[in-house]
Amino acid sequence: MPKNTTPAVPKYDVKIHSIRPEGSCKATASANIHGDFAVRGIKIMEGSKGLFVSMPSYKSGNGEYRDICFPCTKETKAEFDKTVLDAYQQALTQGQTAVQKQKSPEPQQEQNQPVMGGM
Repeated sequence: MPKNTTPAVPKYDVKIHSIRPEGSCKATASANIHGDFAVRGIKIMEGSKGLFVSMPSYKSGNGEYRDICFPCTKETKAEFDKTVLDAYQQALTQGQTAVQKQKSPEPQQEQNQPVMGGM
């Protein structure tokens, strides 16, 4: 009998919800972790050192922002951040491809070809 009969679930399933070309917040996202835990309110931010992932947070009594949820190890944070940023880059690429398809003219039908009529 096979040990694992359930289909493999990706470790992180990231969805980019909105892309904002202006301002420091470049996009918002959500992530599903192992198909068991969902995180909403992730932000892709532009900082002085480039893009980074900002987890959902709240402002504490002393004015500091504290993450509500976060990866517990340096390795997991690096893996999570890379997955989110890769999804963002993929969404940008897909968006540019869609815009290029909209701008390209549709192929013209040759005039010598017969047109099929309905009955």
